[in-house]
Amino acid sequence: MGRFIYEGGQKVEIEDRALTHLQLVITAKLRRGEPFSFSWKEDSSVGGGRTTVWIHSGSALVFKYFGSRQPAINRAWVDALAFTANAPSGLYITPEPAEGGAVERKPEVANA
Repeated sequence: MGRFIYEGGQKVEIEDRALTHLQLVITAKLRRGEPFSFSWKEDSSVGGGRTTVWIHSGSALVFKYFGSRQPAINRAWVDALAFTANAPSGLYITPEPAEGGAVERKPEVANA
C-alpha cells in the first residue's frame, strides 16, 4: 500500500499499482502545465468523507511506494484516469479496465 502526500499535509493510502498509474497521469499533466483537482474518498478510520486538492506546477507531491518493483502499466487505465483529470470534476481513481478495453472504436463506414 503506497501513499500520496500533498504539500506535506494531506495524505492518502493508495495501492501501489493504482498509485503508479496516478503518478503517470499527474506528472504528464504537470509537464504540460495543466493544473487540475484530484479527489479521493477518505477511509472510515479517519472519519470518511472526501478530500480534494488543487494540483499545479508548484505543488509539493510525494508518491511513496511500499513495494520496490514497478507494476506493469495498463494503458487503458492511464487513459481512463487521464479522461477524468481532463474533466471539470477532476482526477479521481476509477476501477482498472481490462487491458486495451477502455475505448471501443467503431469502424467508419464510407457513404456510398
